[in-house]
Parts: sequence; structure tokens; C-alpha cells
Amino acid sequence: MQVLSASNVQKRFGGVVALSKADFALDEGEVHVLIGSNGCGKSTLCKIIAGSVAPDGGELTVGGRSVAFRNPRDAAAAGIGVFYQELSLIPQLTVAENIFLGREPRTRGLIDATRLRREAEEAIAPFASVAGEGFGPDALVADLSADQRQIVEILKVLSERPRILIFDEATSSLDNRQVEVFFDIVRALKRDGRSIIFISHRMDELFAIGDRVTVMRNGETVATLPIAGTSKDEVVNLMVGTTVASDFQRRHGGRGGAAVLTVCGLSTDRLRDVSFDLRQGEILGLGGLHGQGQSELLRCLFGAVPVRQGTIGIGGRPVSIRKPADAMGHSVAYISGDRGRHGVLPVRPIFENLLVASLAGQRSPYVDRQGFLDRIMPIAQRLKLKFASMASPVAELSGGNQQKVVIGRWLARSPSILLLDDPTKGIDLETKHDLYGIMDELCAEGVSIILYSSEDAELLGNADRILVFNSGRIVRELAGPDANEFALYEAAYAAGISGS
Repeated sequence: MQVLSASNVQKRFGGVVALSKADFALDEGEVHVLIGSNGCGKSTLCKIIAGSVAPDGGELTVGGRSVAFRNPRDAAAAGIGVFYQELSLIPQLTVAENIFLGREPRTRGLIDATRLRREAEEAIAPFASVAGEGFGPDALVADLSADQRQIVEILKVLSERPRILIFDEATSSLDNRQVEVFFDIVRALKRDGRSIIFISHRMDELFAIGDRVTVMRNGETVATLPIAGTSKDEVVNLMVGTTVASDFQRRHGGRGGAAVLTVCGLSTDRLRDVSFDLRQGEILGLGGLHGQGQSELLRCLFGAVPVRQGTIGIGGRPVSIRKPADAMGHSVAYISGDRGRHGVLPVRPIFENLLVASLAGQRSPYVDRQGFLDRIMPIAQRLKLKFASMASPVAELSGGNQQKVVIGRWLARSPSILLLDDPTKGIDLETKHDLYGIMDELCAEGVSIILYSSEDAELLGNADRILVFNSGRIVRELAGPDANEFALYEAAYAAGISGS
């Protein structure tokens, strides 16, 4: 019996089409896998089902009745529970308090602490042997490791006892033993008649737990197949579809010169034994599904994430990068695509936004305004930055021009190594191509670039080599004819084509 369906669902975010024609159906007591490449729309579809995003068109039914959720509370009332990639835990609260947040057992209107702890112990019991040290009802979430926090989020969803569960990358931080426990829970939910939508970047998991698979590409549903009669090869081919070549062509390839950056055995909370080198004048791409350690690596190289193990060398000499100032001292620059959190100062003038990186390390309290303008204006022209006045707040600029301000800020320092963390996220096609051209020019001038992009076509069109990440590790290096969509998806999903 069908418990949920989505028909011809559409969603736009400004000029970006997230969903153009999404169809999906979930049966009672099944695990239905939802799969697709970065930006295909699967997470957006799940957010619409969960009531956190409103669709622009199409129909959603639950239990055979058409529904229009105004918010997540409406979806929860309809029996839908969701595990999101971005955890929603409160670090200052305990495990028990997070699991039952807003639904705490009460006596005479007050929270019953004894019962809360007892029910949390019951919820934790399946994971007790694999959760690791320090995990219990009274542990503060702030003190937990990444895998333990993910377990808390899973338990939080399960404690709501929904009839329909959505797990969006719920296993991304779990080890093999923890995944086995989680799958045992999922199988028990199936036997109880619950229905599960399951998203994972690990292809083997999808075939181990799924009953059916729906493949999405470019905001559309392209196929729904039974897992039992499907191969991993077939799924990857459906994900790739017909490749549309980018009309941007790099004029300059990698120089094949000396290594300017060498990383050996680098490990952090999320990275595991990462080793590679970056050559002068090349663009080294970081591929794989979102959240597999690419951004963590870039922030680590910039000193914003602590190194637990491993070494970093620049110019053939070992260096210690413990904070961004250390990285900047070695001519390293970092540009994030998340302008709101790691980029612009929205209420400050454009001039100050461009100046802020150049002030780092300056001892004088005075700014040579005209000298800086003489230096920055050619960069602004090169970036085709459009603005009325340098005194205007940067918030008045379009998203693309705000990103150009962030880029210009760092180009003013003439970096030797440029770390780009999904720099074109949320900007228009023309601005993207402007940035591609600037990257190409910088490489021709000897600058070396590490580029992470959530758009696979962007990596394939710009990078000389691509390091594919999966679960915090480099699982493959792609270059030359091997750098194609099929190979990138296969590596990202650990498809294991030879074992299909």
C-alpha cells in the first residue's frame, strides 16, 4: 500500500531550478533509496516532504490524501520524521535533553528528570555497545565526537515514533559497527510497517538496505527500480545521463612544475590520513559528495581547523599552520562560498570589505586609503565588479558581486596558494565564467589553486587533477581521460564497478 507520493514537484530558489519534475512514491514497510549527484534535488525533495520548504508546484499526498504542509510541525503531525545532514542538536544540553527536546516527560507540569533519564537509557540501549566512551544520557552533546552526535540525532528522530522516516546521510559519520546497529533498527522499523526514505553516499549501503531506488538528475526523477534487479553500474549510468559539455575551456593546463604544497598523513576530527601535493600553476580539484571532508581540508590548510596528525610543507619546507594568520604569512588565501558566514561584512562599506585582509599583520593604525585604492581598483576592474560607490554597504550588491568583493580582498594580497571552498555557490552563470577566467589567468601567473565545488561539471571543466573524497579520505585521483563524470560518480559513491 502506498503511504506517500510526490507528483511533478517543482521548486526554484531565485534563478536556480532545484526541482523541475520530481516524482516519488513510498510504500508501506519499505526502504526506498533516493540517489543522485550533487545538486540533483534529492535533499530539496525531502525538505518539501518534511514541510521545511514549500514547493512551487506539484502535488504531495500522505495516506492517499493531498496535503500542503505549512511547516515541519504539520509534517510531524502527519507522521513524518526527518534526519537532516545538518544536525539540529543543542551542544549545551545533555544527550537525554536533546533526544526528547520539546517532548520531555512531565509530572504536574514539571519535567520528570528520573523518567527522562530512564527513557533516554532505553533509547540509547541498541547503540550502547558501539557508541564509544563517554556516551550516556547525562553526557553534554558539546563533549561528544562526530559519530556520537550523529547517533543522538538518529535517536531524536526515532523517539518521535513517526510512520514515515527520512534519513538524509544518516550514516555519514558512523563506523561500520554503528552502521550495522542502525541497519538492524531500520529492518525492525520495516517489520513494524514503517516506511523509510534513505539517502547515502555509500553505494554498498544502498544495496544492503534498500528495496527500491529512485534516481534523480538535474531536478527530475529519471527512474525507479527494484534494488534486487539492479546493478551498481546501472545506477551510476542513470545518474550520469547525457553529459552537457561546459562552454568554458581553460586556456592553460597544469604546469607540471615543482610541488608548492605537500600534505602527508593529515588527520583531523573528520579527515583521515590525507596525503597529496599541489604543483605550481595547477588547479587541484576536490571531488565527491558534499560533506566528505573537502571543506574541512581547506579550512585546515588555512588554520581554521586544528591538525591532529600529519605534516604540511610549503615551498619544500615544513610549516606549522595553527591559525589563519600563519597561513596568510605563507601567502595562502581562503575564499568560502558561504558569504554570509565566512565572507562579507554586510553592513560595512565595500572599501572596508576589500581592505580587511590587507590589514592583517599591519602594525600601523593608519590606512593609506589612496594607496590602497590605487592597488585595488585594477583588481576590481579585472573582476568586473559593479558598484555605485566604494562607500556603499556591500549588502547592496548582488550575490555575485559580493563574492567578487571577497575574491578581490584576497587577490589584493597576491597569494601564491588559493583555497577555494565552493566559491561559485549561489552566483549566476556569467559571474561563474568570470571567476573561471580569473582562475585560469592566476594559474598562468604561477598561482596554485585547490578548488572544492559541489558542482561536478565545474570540477571537470576546470581542474587539472581531481582528488575524490569519501568519508574523510581520498579514495581516488582522476586526471586526463580518467577525469569524467562516470569515474567521478563511481569513486564518490564507492560503486565498486568490478564487483557489481
